[in-house]
Amino acid sequence: MTFLERTYVVAVVQGVMLTFGRLLRNFTLHLLHLLGFAKSTPATVSIQYPNERRVYPARYRGRHRLTLDQSGDIKCTSCFLCATACPARCIYIEAAEHDDGRVEKFPHRYEIDTLLCIYCGYCVEACPVDAIRMDTGLHPEVYAPDPRLFIEDKETLMQRSRLLEDLGPEALYQQHMKKMQDLEKFPFN
Repeated sequence: MTFLERTYVVAVVQGVMLTFGRLLRNFTLHLLHLLGFAKSTPATVSIQYPNERRVYPARYRGRHRLTLDQSGDIKCTSCFLCATACPARCIYIEAAEHDDGRVEKFPHRYEIDTLLCIYCGYCVEACPVDAIRMDTGLHPEVYAPDPRLFIEDKETLMQRSRLLEDLGPEALYQQHMKKMQDLEKFPFN
């Protein structure tokens, strides 16, 4: 390497020129869009959420939900494998005996602290009865700044399964996007 190459002066100058050139190009395009020109040329590669939709892949790990059996009861058997597999320790289960003699136990209390969750999907992989899934196709909710609202209980997680079954994934996504757009318009309601 030459002396200039070893001091990285040339590489730093090239990097600054590239960055500044892209900054000027994007600023100019945004300015032209503001004035009503060059509408066909996109200025950025970002998605203007919540007004534009990002297509999530089929294996996207979105919000959690607890699956239900044919009778509408929770499939979870309180085996604690999901809580054990969770590296963030965000799942809390409190088991209880079921009134039905055919069912040994069920979760009396099932909570996921989404502030702690890292959305790794280990809970889904660990469940032997397919009781928990992350296939809603929706990203996590935005709540008010009260940390207690980020703890999702059993009823909330079961309701997501019911909504997904009743509405379907597309209508559920549209409902979610409407909620996020309203939250953006009226953030303190």
